[in-house]
Amino acid sequence: MIFSPSPMLLKLLYTRGSLHNLPDHGGVAFSLKNRLDTVHLTRIDSVRVDGRTLGPESITLDLGDGNVRPATELAENGGLNFPVGQSLTVRLHTEPLPEGMHPVHLQFQAEPFGALNVEVEDAIVHEDSRVRIPRQDQDDYSEAAIQARQRFAEQFSGQQFEHLGKYSFDPHMLQGNCEHFTGVAQIPIGLAGPLRVNGEHAQGDFLIPMATTEGTLVASYNRGMQVLNLCGGVKCTVIGDAMQRAPVFVFDDARGARDFAKWIEQEIGPIRTEAECTSRVAKLQYIDTYLANKFAYLRFNYSTGDAAGQNMVGRATFAACSWILENYKGAPIRHFYLESNFATDKKASQINVMRTRGKRVVAEAVIKRDILQQRMRVTPEQLAYHGQVSNVGAFLSGANNNGAHSANGITAMFIATGQDVANVSESSAGVIYSEVTAEKDLYLSITIPSLIVATHGGGTGLATQNECLRMLNCVGRGTVNKFAEIVAGVVLAGELSLASAISSSDWVSSHEQYGRNR
Repeated sequence: MIFSPSPMLLKLLYTRGSLHNLPDHGGVAFSLKNRLDTVHLTRIDSVRVDGRTLGPESITLDLGDGNVRPATELAENGGLNFPVGQSLTVRLHTEPLPEGMHPVHLQFQAEPFGALNVEVEDAIVHEDSRVRIPRQDQDDYSEAAIQARQRFAEQFSGQQFEHLGKYSFDPHMLQGNCEHFTGVAQIPIGLAGPLRVNGEHAQGDFLIPMATTEGTLVASYNRGMQVLNLCGGVKCTVIGDAMQRAPVFVFDDARGARDFAKWIEQEIGPIRTEAECTSRVAKLQYIDTYLANKFAYLRFNYSTGDAAGQNMVGRATFAACSWILENYKGAPIRHFYLESNFATDKKASQINVMRTRGKRVVAEAVIKRDILQQRMRVTPEQLAYHGQVSNVGAFLSGANNNGAHSANGITAMFIATGQDVANVSESSAGVIYSEVTAEKDLYLSITIPSLIVATHGGGTGLATQNECLRMLNCVGRGTVNKFAEIVAGVVLAGELSLASAISSSDWVSSHEQYGRNR
């Protein structure tokens, strides 16, 4: 799918810091990487460096793996495909450049756009002699490459590593997941449950894999699950779904930003078309506009299927913004950044609590009075009152969660199932509510407003992680909401267990018994 590249975005084809002199007076070179969209290069017209213009007869293209061809061959042989993510090196047969800044101007043609220009500045710098981690350009996941890094790590640190290099899968499956692969971190996985989930997507009993090194964690969650099961299970509901990218556009003044925001609202149709042409899955739901000073912040909100979707929505928003930059005819846009920090990627924020990031999920249950007293040694009144006191503490501290420890269960499940663990930053937010019912039982619920989970993509397809997802029967199309409901149910079990332990003063004694590794 093709979107229109603006001159501002075309600069991103050039890899800054790549300008260098080739050895033995072999010329000058720089790198291009397609960060935009798949195109077909048909001609390289010229490259001008420091005012010196070189035609295609003085240019060669290095595509990697020994594939080097003169630029003149492009027009003669029908060009070449330049897919997204691919890099190539442009070699110029010219005199070496002195150290310092140099203007670079590249003119070329590509289908379906026609003639394009890239103008940048880059520097020739002195080569350093830093120690570098070994890697192989041809196959960096080969056994030879991995062993070279293992030897390097031992020599550099002066230590020997017995366990780091032991793994049971083909390292080549890690391409796109881990660079400079050297070994694995073996994190213990304990099983909790089964947990009975009464969701709209997750229905039945689920055995819960939890990866952790914290003593008492699995036991505590298991205890909460047993109590929930005795009360009929946990009811879980996905009530929201949105993944964001938040670009910012800079104007000369506030009026320019205001008028731009009005135009965005009017043009949502073609903006949606441009965004969604980059993916079969990403669907643009709406755009929130926030104005401050001379800045217009646009928060694009998408649904992303079974993927968490951060990369997906980044690409879609990039396409939409390229169209915006090309078609907005109002006040001049002085600067544009694809991410303004307003999506709060990998950060806790109030906007995520209010507006949702990832899945917004509620888990709730009614815990019978007799079961709560028999199993947890607390009454509904004790837990409800304890919750009120904790609310004041959370308010005073400015916490993003008025519960006990939802990040514990979320992190343990994230590690086990191949989620992006840094997303615990957003996913740790939670809103706990409890009350004593008319029947003197305890109603307990938690809203997780920004649970970022996936059952496709990222680390979910890796060996151990995929096995844990299969244990939950959360592999395949249409399973992400099911997984979200299971995670929410696990979180509520952990909240019930720890809150009860604190209220009944069992907390310290339990950690003394199970959680200390002396």
